[in-house]
Amino acid sequence: MAWGPKAIAAPVARITAPMFRRRGLADGLVVAEWRAVVGERLAAVTAPERVVFPPRRREGGTLRLRTASSALALELQHLQPQIIERVNGYLGYPAVARLQIVHGPLPGRDRPEPPAIRDLSAGERDRLQAAVAGLDDAGLKAAVNRLGQAVLGRTAKV
Repeated sequence: MAWGPKAIAAPVARITAPMFRRRGLADGLVVAEWRAVVGERLAAVTAPERVVFPPRRREGGTLRLRTASSALALELQHLQPQIIERVNGYLGYPAVARLQIVHGPLPGRDRPEPPAIRDLSAGERDRLQAAVAGLDDAGLKAAVNRLGQAVLGRTAKV
């Protein structure tokens, strides 16, 4: 047995290959190299989930692509030919024929922290209380009050 540093890639590939194959991603190359495949900009806001192939075929599949932004989903539809070309070019064969864009949180990505809400000044609190005073429903009054605190607390002090 040789001592010293050893490459971890081979054992990890053997362990992860069955899981990636079940998801239609062969050896996980597309997932592991997603940034290289589509570029930094798209890789930051998308994640490949799986490739679904037609029965008894390993080409012409549908790449399921997750994005957290509805606005970006529309852009991805327009970029579909370029994304497919990049994926197939990277793999070296026509594995993907179309994209299925799925909206939802990206796995393993930190969600941005909501902006901090500052304390309201006495004048702001008084104006907010006056604005909600005419509401009869206590639940609605409390909800509008919380909304007002959040909106006013995110803006510069008036």
